[in-house]
Amino acid sequence: MQVIPLSLAKPGMVLAKEIKREDGVVLCGKGTILTESILSKLERLNVGRVVVKGKPLKVEGEKGLKERIGDLEKRFSIHRGSEIMEIIKEAVKEAWLRESKEEEEENGEGDGSED
Repeated sequence: MQVIPLSLAKPGMVLAKEIKREDGVVLCGKGTILTESILSKLERLNVGRVVVKGKPLKVEGEKGLKERIGDLEKRFSIHRGSEIMEIIKEAVKEAWLRESKEEEEENGEGDGSED
């Protein structure tokens, strides 16, 4: 899934998360296929961003899962021997892996690997 500005959303993209007003009222449900009409209404309601399935936009500098995990390992390498830092690192890694797996399942993609 990818969070994108509403201004970059296009008809045919599918919402990965529902869109709610500040008071909790759902404007569009998860799985809604965006149309010109829906996009216009969301713009009039001042919705700033949406979460869509897949990664429809190539974001300059955006890293894949393997690269992010490699960066995480490098960042935490200075904390070798710290039990709490190891727990934090593993929690972040597990969250990223879980998110990636859920995204693949939602999109009916791949074998669980990225890049």
